[in-house]
Amino acid sequence: MADPLEHPALRARLERVRARAREVEAELADPRTAADPQRLERLGREVARLRPVVELFGGWVATAADLAEAEAMRREERAPEMQGYLDEEVHALAQRTAALSRELQQRLLPADLDGERDAVLEIRAGTGGEEAALFAADLLRMYGRYAERRGWTVEVVDRSATEGGGLKEVVAEVRGRGAYERLRFESGVHRVQRVPRTESQGRIHTSAASVVVLPEADDLEVELRDDDLKVDVYRSTGPGGQSVNTTDSAVRITHLPTGLVVTCQDEKSQHKNRAKALRVLRARLYERLQAERNLELRSTRQSMVGHGDRSEKVRTYNFPEARLTDHRIDLKLHQLQRVLEGDLDPVVEPLLAADRARRLADDGGGDGAR
Repeated sequence: MADPLEHPALRARLERVRARAREVEAELADPRTAADPQRLERLGREVARLRPVVELFGGWVATAADLAEAEAMRREERAPEMQGYLDEEVHALAQRTAALSRELQQRLLPADLDGERDAVLEIRAGTGGEEAALFAADLLRMYGRYAERRGWTVEVVDRSATEGGGLKEVVAEVRGRGAYERLRFESGVHRVQRVPRTESQGRIHTSAASVVVLPEADDLEVELRDDDLKVDVYRSTGPGGQSVNTTDSAVRITHLPTGLVVTCQDEKSQHKNRAKALRVLRARLYERLQAERNLELRSTRQSMVGHGDRSEKVRTYNFPEARLTDHRIDLKLHQLQRVLEGDLDPVVEPLLAADRARRLADDGGGDGAR
């Protein structure tokens, strides 16, 4: 993927930052500024904010130029001993350029307050019957293995299983640093193309499952009044509707003002099920509030990486060709099994980079740095 700093709008923005820094430094050098303490303080704060960005940008420009020169020399060089040296030089300069670019992007982007939150993960089988339910189970397994790799924990809140070992739907909490940031672009419709276990003719079937990822909210951000909640308790059930508990420990909470319903029956304790259900309900209400507040901003930012709603196809898992395709950024990976085993970073990183590039371009109207 191209470096976001190559985008003309972003380059123009950085040039404006550099020009503004020169203006501020010239004003600070003006003797009249020293006679105005308030102006001196304001300009001092501004130049302190701009200078790190200007220095990083200058370093990136110089390193990118060195990289281009080294690549040109490597193309023209014929001596084998020099080729090896230039290969190492190009690799080192490419890494340095990428590191400067990432640091500069972080300087320019506003902090994403939701990024560090825990996440609520919801997976529901779509079209495709039992095969869709099996695929939903595969997705839960994939996210669970990815969580293990990153040191996160996954706790199932509620699940509805099929007799064939699939999942009609499942809700889980994913806890760990950056869980929501790295999982949020999983939201949408995931499609699988493969030969089902039950297919005797070897025909490829297409089925789907929807994924929703929400940031978890605390009780200070989303107030849940007892008068707004209808709480029902009942006996937990398993596949086929059979009872799996001898006590009424399962909990269903209905939020009367919105009609949102959350169930939890994974724990044997009614108290624990209620607590989990309330956390999921808060997450759904928080997401709804954020969507209402930031509708215009969300639509702009998601133009590159998709809307993430349940009606949008975001990814296809093609088993016959061992290929994964993310349709939002036209990413194709021929390492399907590795991804299903939890190696999701080759998918997540390009999605995060695409989102950063879009956010940087969209924020082009503001030339400040944080």
